[in-house]
Amino acid sequence: MQILFFILGAVALIAGGLVVFQKHPLRSALWLIVNFFAVAGIYLLAHAEFIAAIQVIVYAGAIMVLFLFVIMLMNIRQPEEAPKIPFIGQKLAGIILAGFTGLILIYGVTKAALTTGKEMAPGLGNTESIARSLFTDYLLPFEVTSVLLLVAIVGAVVLAKSKLK
Repeated sequence: MQILFFILGAVALIAGGLVVFQKHPLRSALWLIVNFFAVAGIYLLAHAEFIAAIQVIVYAGAIMVLFLFVIMLMNIRQPEEAPKIPFIGQKLAGIILAGFTGLILIYGVTKAALTTGKEMAPGLGNTESIARSLFTDYLLPFEVTSVLLLVAIVGAVVLAKSKLK
């Protein structure tokens, strides 16, 4: 079980890196799908079947179809060479931010490892507990995320439409 976790974790990390470092956006989106499936496998290992199903259905299914549609709509052929930015401190700022992000991740992992696994809401099953938490405590972030996705789609359509003129 632990070996499968490390294999899925390695696949997720490698696929995530390939999402960032791919030059072609379509290949990047396909590696993101691989990442979503690896994360869904990790959820299955953690006995979070509902979250794994949602990961596959919503993210690997619907959201990625939406991303691929936007990529095709923008009609991106070849990536242009990025303009050289004369700002010398950009690499230093990137390294500092990456280090800060790494420290936050290490803190979160160690804090999660030290806490005991508690049930989200006593007496409820996995799906009921998630639904109650999502629609009571996290309703505002849930709705803000949906509006953010809608704005991103409208922005992509506007950009593609102005590019066609």
